Amino acid sequence: MARLTRHLILVLSLVALVLAATAGPVSAHQAKVVVRPGESIQAAIDAAEPGQTITILAGTYRENVAITKDGITLRGRGARLVPPASPEPNVCSEPGQPATIGICVLGQVNFETGEVLRPVEDVTISGFKLRGFPDSGILALGAKDATFRNNVALDNDEYGITAFVSTGTRMLFNRASGAEEAGFYIGDSPQADARLVGNIATDSRFGILWRNAEGGLAVHNLVHGNCVGIMVLSGIPELPGLAGRLSMHANVIRANNRPCEESEEGPALSGVGIAIVGAHDNRVTGNRITGNVPSDETEFSGGVAVVTDFVGTAPANNLIQGNIVLRNDPDLFWDGTGSGNRFRHNRCETSDPAGLCGH
Repeated sequence: MARLTRHLILVLSLVALVLAATAGPVSAHQAKVVVRPGESIQAAIDAAEPGQTITILAGTYRENVAITKDGITLRGRGARLVPPASPEPNVCSEPGQPATIGICVLGQVNFETGEVLRPVEDVTISGFKLRGFPDSGILALGAKDATFRNNVALDNDEYGITAFVSTGTRMLFNRASGAEEAGFYIGDSPQADARLVGNIATDSRFGILWRNAEGGLAVHNLVHGNCVGIMVLSGIPELPGLAGRLSMHANVIRANNRPCEESEEGPALSGVGIAIVGAHDNRVTGNRITGNVPSDETEFSGGVAVVTDFVGTAPANNLIQGNIVLRNDPDLFWDGTGSGNRFRHNRCETSDPAGLCGH
């Protein structure tokens, strides 16, 4: 038995040597790439092959980053990204204009028509803190199956983390705060198939904004301290469209009482937990929605509000069921428009019109 065992070990060793001798060189995307403070993240991306993982070590990096290659993974290890003192143009900026986005993930897009000619696929960004960019912390445009995980986006002027004309976007366990518009945003994506899971959204006009997008899931998110917690919006006058088929489940949506004045972005809003605005076929189930009370003038308010949008599209076939909706003003609000909107088995005390809590 010992002789057989020694023979087997010798054979396996020889096989391993043969395999090693005949194997090709290690592919570029398997090589380990590390960026350290003082080095350029963009330079590492430019030199990378599709599918490569780039690790960014702890420190502050002052640059705008653009990704146009498939399969790139940026893995931050305590990396902080802030605007450079003198931003330069990149592929994500207007021609001749300085870049305004922290990390931009860009497919091949016809900017005149909005058509995605070829999406950039399977990009992953994790472990970054992005602060103070004039547009967005992270933005995807024309992306497929992008994943944004465990990032923190703070005080960016427009959006924290957003995706436009994209499919399969995953926003997982991020935190966004202090955005002028939306902490998390899925927009202009008729085949969105997006997943927003375990995120924290605070101190923005909208914690989560879902506009002109179809198909997705928002679960186990904590949304508080915004003007509106979650808004599903079919369209605005400049960008009409449809929105729907978003399942909102097991979220905690509380105290979205911040006042937002009327502006070019929309009407005055405050005290709204979930707003379904001209949207269709959404499911609002098993959420805890509490303490959403307006602190100033608002177009409407409520723990859950179902209303016609700003271009006249009525809400349709939305289900609000099995939620805890308490201490809002009111708990449930429906403007009476649309058809197939159902309020069932919610734990609530106030509604406009009366009687929605009794269904």
